[in-house]
Amino acid sequence: MKKIIVAGIGPGSPEDITPAVIQAVQEADCVVGYKYYFQFITSYLKPGCECIDTGMKHERERAEEAFRLAEEGKTVVVISSGDAGIYGMTPLIYEMKREQASDIEVVSLAGISAFQKAASLLGAPIGHDFCVISLSDLMTPWEVIERRIRAAAEADFVTAIYNPKSHGRYWQLYRLKEIFLAEGRSPQTPVGYVRQAGRPDQEATLTTLADLDPEQIDMFTVLLIGNSQSYNWQNTFITPRGYYPSSPSSSSSSPCCNHVAALSPLCSDAITAPSPGQAIMLQSFRTIASELKHQDYPLGHLWALLHAIHTTADFDMETILHTDPEAVERLYEKVKDGTLTTIITDVTMVQSGIRKGALSRLGIEAKCYLHDARVAEFASANHLTRTQAAIRLAVEDHPDALFAFGNAPTALMELCDLIRRGKAHPAGIIAAPVGFVHVKESKHMVKPFTHIPKIIVEGRKGGSNLAATLCNAILTFDDAAQLRPGRDL
Repeated sequence: MKKIIVAGIGPGSPEDITPAVIQAVQEADCVVGYKYYFQFITSYLKPGCECIDTGMKHERERAEEAFRLAEEGKTVVVISSGDAGIYGMTPLIYEMKREQASDIEVVSLAGISAFQKAASLLGAPIGHDFCVISLSDLMTPWEVIERRIRAAAEADFVTAIYNPKSHGRYWQLYRLKEIFLAEGRSPQTPVGYVRQAGRPDQEATLTTLADLDPEQIDMFTVLLIGNSQSYNWQNTFITPRGYYPSSPSSSSSSPCCNHVAALSPLCSDAITAPSPGQAIMLQSFRTIASELKHQDYPLGHLWALLHAIHTTADFDMETILHTDPEAVERLYEKVKDGTLTTIITDVTMVQSGIRKGALSRLGIEAKCYLHDARVAEFASANHLTRTQAAIRLAVEDHPDALFAFGNAPTALMELCDLIRRGKAHPAGIIAAPVGFVHVKESKHMVKPFTHIPKIIVEGRKGGSNLAATLCNAILTFDDAAQLRPGRDL
């Protein structure tokens, strides 16, 4: 009878291959799989067994070859690491059988998954309800993955993470950590990760959610994040099932933020002879301040927030405006000491909104390369958008500028790529692109650059007016303590 056996060979160690899988491999006329995995089963192959191995991302070709060989009457085994039914070949084989209306019998043999192996090395992290999420967005849109991450965090699942990071996917794990903390998971939640689980160079690490460093993670690593009952005992990761009513728990209240009180100047009337425009702006700032939900923001964040709400009349800014610690203060210091002399914008609307009086007073030049004569040809030759090409050209001239984005997520993504390649060293970044395609992702991509002070408008919102007013907040920060908005109007 024509048959394809899909076998999970476990994470890599011989003792983790099940007897049923070993028997199937021993009896196979042909074995089909990703070439890296053959090293784990070569010793079991019978003489003359045909090995069909391919590189990554050739799953369909492997499946098609398996069906062709099975039609010839050969005993075919398709191998996957871990369990072939978990991010493996089994679903594809069944779908292809359905698509081809094939009468070939398909048999699935279970294997030990990498997250199970990792869990055994860490202790007992999956003692209660858990889920598994892959961060690979090759075939799943990031927005779908993010909804699943948020759902797992909200539901207090122990969460296993596959494909946490690769050369091209460097920011997604940072975003996952951010979501878990934002959804109330304690910073002290145990997190374990295992690299090369079950293989000779395996490494197991136990840390906490707060201390998790995504830079220590690669594509060969599986992570496990505990739930609110998980705890670390004698360097062992344990999630209790509930047999003991008072198991030690790492759960705690959500982390509180220590803010510096900075709103007292808002009650001051020590403003002398403001211009009519400045008087209106002053009254607006006081109105905004009186309606804020919180009254304990650091001065730099407060100054940027007042500008953002004043420009948009959108109090959602209180939730979505992110500033790195003392980002406004640090950037203003660079203005004062002369190390920040250029602002690069993604579109001319941002450049137009930066106050000319402030630029002149401080000796700063605001530039947009979008209409540079070289952009169109450069974009076409390198298959870039015009805004991407403009940023690349701007970086060649001003790698250490303050970069302000109010329109194009592709331009922000281009800057992130140039930073990672060591070609750009921005003094700071204002990330406020707007829209529906790659906008959220572009903002997540910039966050891992912790050494660069950043102001970010989270989510889909943004705009040229926002990017410009945030530039103005930096340029006028010396007015913040006395609440003197509107200088240079």
